[in-house]
Amino acid sequence: MKPLALTVLALALGSARADGLSATERQIVAEVKAHAPHGLALLERAVNINSGTMNHDGVRAVGKLFGEEFAQLGFATRWSDMPPAMRRAGHLIASREGKQGKRLLLIGHLDTVFEKDSPVQLWRRDGDRVRGQGVNDMKGGDVIIIEALRALHRVGALDNTSIRVVFTGDEEDAGEPIAVSRADLVDAAKRSDIALAFEANMRDQQGRDTGTIGRRAASSWQLKVSGRQGHSSGIFSDSAGYGAIYEAARIIDGFRQQVIEPDLTFSPGLIVGGTDAGSDALGAAGQASGKSNVIARTATVEGDLRYLSYEQRDRAHAKMQAIVAQHLPGTSAGISFRDAYPPMSPTAGSLAVLQVYSQASQDAGLGAIPALPPGQRGAGDVQFVAPLLDSLDGLGATGNGAHSPDEDLEIASIERATIRTAILLYRLTR
Repeated sequence: MKPLALTVLALALGSARADGLSATERQIVAEVKAHAPHGLALLERAVNINSGTMNHDGVRAVGKLFGEEFAQLGFATRWSDMPPAMRRAGHLIASREGKQGKRLLLIGHLDTVFEKDSPVQLWRRDGDRVRGQGVNDMKGGDVIIIEALRALHRVGALDNTSIRVVFTGDEEDAGEPIAVSRADLVDAAKRSDIALAFEANMRDQQGRDTGTIGRRAASSWQLKVSGRQGHSSGIFSDSAGYGAIYEAARIIDGFRQQVIEPDLTFSPGLIVGGTDAGSDALGAAGQASGKSNVIARTATVEGDLRYLSYEQRDRAHAKMQAIVAQHLPGTSAGISFRDAYPPMSPTAGSLAVLQVYSQASQDAGLGAIPALPPGQRGAGDVQFVAPLLDSLDGLGATGNGAHSPDEDLEIASIERATIRTAILLYRLTR
């Protein structure tokens, strides 16, 4: 375990009382509960602003809404624009400087997958749940950050603390180059000791809220295959070979049979083949032409690769390349790989932060928080900073149907997560 993680765990756990919360912590919980309606109203306002990644005006509007909240809590706020060529709105950054306790980085995002031309799903309450665009992914998590900080502010617990908040405007579709679009986030991490990210909470098989100490990387691969064009009656012969489509099928099935291991996935998402075939620069659309009586001359496959560590990535790459190299007669093929989001590998330091969070939850009467199996989460912004400092994710709201028109949120999860977060922040900054 890192020395910092040991210190964080010892100090934070030491601040907990055997009978639960301290007097100040009980005041913090009371403030969270008293202002729960304000938090829900703020979430409704945010959800009713369309902020699809490419709706730059909408992303900025949500940023303005949340920025005003941070300013009221004594944070210095600014908007970080991206270069026009990147076609991204930019990020909201809020900060306050102090010398007390650990320096914290809180991570959220303003954008959703629902662009302006998506089926409109405005805020709709149904009993103890609400629906809306991005309600749990992740405007609910953004509100939890704000409301936890508000509770601390009202009891004077933000004084002399060092907290940075980065709400990115393109988490759902990160701008290129990544080195530019995530520069603000990485810079904030270098000035912090611990990162906390508020993507939606996920429950385990026992129905318990969890914490995320690992997330799999997001990367892609492209397979290009060539064969000998000729009359279909000659296929399988020494002179004609097997054609590009059979070779592509062999390779993909070889991946399925030989590369699988825990926490690793590789999915072919687009395949085109024929006399002439190929995909666009983004690997999101393809075109093909050919005839049933002509052996396919070319094939292209675009795929996704998710892994938990660079060692796992390297094993997968080696196995996939070896399979590609075993060509059927009359064919050739090559595979290339492209990394995007780095992995967030579980570490002792991140587990220590989770233990502090879990203890805060238990002391508040909300139960222990186990670690979510890392293979159950995809990519998120926290992964760009996890190699730099101890990190914990999944501190957000609880809901269903993220990225779908049926996305919803359990209203009670906002208060529950806000209480846990506020106590965690208080203990880490003492």
